[in-house]
Amino acid sequence: MCGINGIVLHEGRVDERRLTAMRDVLEHRGPDDAGIFIEGRAGLGHRRLSIVDIAGGIQPMRLGNTTIVYNGEIYDHNESRKALAEDGVAFTTTSDTETILALYERYGRDAVEHLRGMFAFAIWDADDESLFIARDRLGVKPLYYVHTEDGDLYFASEIKSLLAAEAVKPQMNFEALEDQFANHGTCGDITLFTGVKRLRPGHTLVWKDGRITIREYWDLAFEPKLSRADDRDFVEEWREMFREAVELRLMADVPLGMFLSGGIDSSAIAGVMSQLVDEPIKTFSVAFDDREANEHRFARLVADEFGTDHHETIVTPDEFFDALPKLVWHEDEPLGFIASVPLYFVSKLAAEHVKVVLTGEGSDETLAGYGRYAKALKLLEMGERYEAIAPSFIRGAVRGGVAALPPALGRKLGRTFLSRDADIENLFFDNFAVFQKRDQARLFSKDVRTRFGISGAYGTLAEMLAASDAEDTLDKLLYADTKTYLHELLMKQDQMSMAASIESRVPFLDHKLVEFSARMPREMKLRGATTKWILREAMQNLLPQEILTRPKMGFPVPLGKWLRTTHRHIVDEYVLGERAASRGIFDREYVRELAARHFAGENLDEKMWALINFEIWARTFIDGEAVK
Repeated sequence: MCGINGIVLHEGRVDERRLTAMRDVLEHRGPDDAGIFIEGRAGLGHRRLSIVDIAGGIQPMRLGNTTIVYNGEIYDHNESRKALAEDGVAFTTTSDTETILALYERYGRDAVEHLRGMFAFAIWDADDESLFIARDRLGVKPLYYVHTEDGDLYFASEIKSLLAAEAVKPQMNFEALEDQFANHGTCGDITLFTGVKRLRPGHTLVWKDGRITIREYWDLAFEPKLSRADDRDFVEEWREMFREAVELRLMADVPLGMFLSGGIDSSAIAGVMSQLVDEPIKTFSVAFDDREANEHRFARLVADEFGTDHHETIVTPDEFFDALPKLVWHEDEPLGFIASVPLYFVSKLAAEHVKVVLTGEGSDETLAGYGRYAKALKLLEMGERYEAIAPSFIRGAVRGGVAALPPALGRKLGRTFLSRDADIENLFFDNFAVFQKRDQARLFSKDVRTRFGISGAYGTLAEMLAASDAEDTLDKLLYADTKTYLHELLMKQDQMSMAASIESRVPFLDHKLVEFSARMPREMKLRGATTKWILREAMQNLLPQEILTRPKMGFPVPLGKWLRTTHRHIVDEYVLGERAASRGIFDREYVRELAARHFAGENLDEKMWALINFEIWARTFIDGEAVK
């Protein structure tokens, strides 16, 4: 786990001062070592968190006429090394970095298809003066870039590095606002910064002679469906693949542990890890001093079951809110998820004991773990029937009747096929958005709405879905979330853990396991009301029944209560304050209405969170306010 950055110029020579500034703003990603490579118009920078081959894995690393900077881990690199060595390749280190370079020497730009792991890397090829950049299949590791009108390319693990290089001025991208406020973050390659793009997961970028070429090398396939003799065959095969995914992620030359929430995902990892290591696993959990937001009991149950070396931390409301400006700076964009904050604190706790942690991200999007999937499927099915039998004039009258109902009931029925077209955009994308389309029509000021792009809140989502081979409706929902919602979760995971200088690994997102899961029949994932069916079956003889049967909670944070009582001043400052209003982004009266509804007890936590974080982001990056 590291921080990478670089510059390639169409003309001229790279300025070492600028390259170093880019690199060192990422020190939290790599406090152990730092390196610079400059060769005429190409420059690469690296900050290192030493995990594998502590002495030999120093970067930038050169092999022949190719030089690499790399962030991530290739879990099967020893297998590739063995095959290459048998063909006469001589290695001088035991690092996976050298393996990537050797694979590039052998396969060229197709080397990326031979990698199993999480990665973002850049290779300068001096032979043809080109830069090759690649990002892992699921997007576990981040990569952002700026391509200027002059043909220069800047890239980095975090956006702040691009700003440190003065590749662009920090300006708000108004065309991204609809996307940002609907989907917890931006989709596709756009960001909230004008001129800054992200390389999409499963894509490569080649720069040569001032031009860039982007190629998708991997996409998630759901067809053709797999068939097995019976359910047990699926369960056993999936369990073995999961076990392999966990085992591969134990590769490290430094201490490692795991985040343990007491949910089924992290508990499954703990159970399998306990079978693969000789010493007690180091486990870490976080909670709040609030009965409704404290899952320590479940984490302790699992820790006791597997005899782990367990550590806990409690976050106070003051610590939670005091951390926000710093964490928004680390994220580069508004924090999309409330759980980002406790994730940072448990990362800080873990960093006192280990350098690597395993986490449970990815199971929900690959195995249908969210309740919204079953709800959306039911609404879509009923909506199709309703539209088939009810003439349009009746449906119009019903919509009008729903709109005239008292607010609470109207909002509830407004999320059904009685008020919405029976399609995925309306009953899934928009129905579970932070700010739905009807909300956004009131949220943004008239002036801001004139600056929006043409794709709207869900244009990129719709484009992605149109490219999928998914035929089953559930598969379509999972594909959309894997490409968007999961990506934001992974950026949260990466940037909050790296803020504490530790590496996080995600066994559920081993691409071979993900591919197998995608092609399983629907009932292996969602069976009736049972989510993640195959995971529950695979863990039957390993996990306590209380863990197997407990409902999904997400990460409970008593944000709403805090913002109504002890920390109401946060809303007053960042949502209702004059400084926020003076930006002219939001309709002032509507924002006041939202705050009043929240103070009155309506659950608008996500909306308040989005508005608070956006204002902190604007102060930090657009206004240039220093973070303490």
